[in-house]
Amino acid sequence: MSPRAVRRPDVPGEFDAAAGSYDGLVGASPGYHEHLLLSARRMQLPGRGAGMRLLDLGCGTGASTAALLAAAPEATIVGVDASAGMLEQARAKSWPSTVSFVHAPAEGLADAGVRGPFDGVFAAYLVRNLADPDPVLGELRDMLRPGAPLAVHDYSLSGSLGSRVFWTAVCWAVIIPLAGVRSGRTALYRYLWRSVLRFDLAAELVTRLHRIGFVDVRADPVPGWENTIVHTFVARHAGDG
Repeated sequence: MSPRAVRRPDVPGEFDAAAGSYDGLVGASPGYHEHLLLSARRMQLPGRGAGMRLLDLGCGTGASTAALLAAAPEATIVGVDASAGMLEQARAKSWPSTVSFVHAPAEGLADAGVRGPFDGVFAAYLVRNLADPDPVLGELRDMLRPGAPLAVHDYSLSGSLGSRVFWTAVCWAVIIPLAGVRSGRTALYRYLWRSVLRFDLAAELVTRLHRIGFVDVRADPVPGWENTIVHTFVARHAGDG
């Protein structure tokens, strides 16, 4: 168990190390998969997604990909992640031929051959981990068809003192100890605790998305124990499609 603090450049490597135990850890979090599916459905993709091309950026082990696939089962989905270890876990699962995965950082999509236009972008637990979110969000805006949605699903506190206190209590009483028991590693989850406290509050992320040029931006909390902690941010590329 390493006492060192994880810095943002170290995050993909820490995810590589945690990949084998990651699904078990998030699966123990009540509502984790249900909330991903809720956020994917909040994109309001038409029909079953037939003929649509979707990007799952920061797909990890494929939990967000599965949510996007459930929301749009006839769409073509490209999952992208910077962690080779997480992608190895994702690729080992059973997927239809319409789902593919690419190893690339969010800042290097074009270099990896990931180009638009897309009919929707899903980014779960990604934006908070970016050193500079604005250029990535700007590129995602440009990769979307006019009128198409971006959904950001992430830990973004409501702004109340209670949300900060509750998040800290959950991390140190449950998440970090559980990670230590299951994987013998806690650095990534101590980073998780700090990164959420430092990240945009929900209202600030709405402002950021507006500033970058998205329209129809809204923030909706998830239900249950994460109500003041996790939000879905849905925004659209300006245009009438």
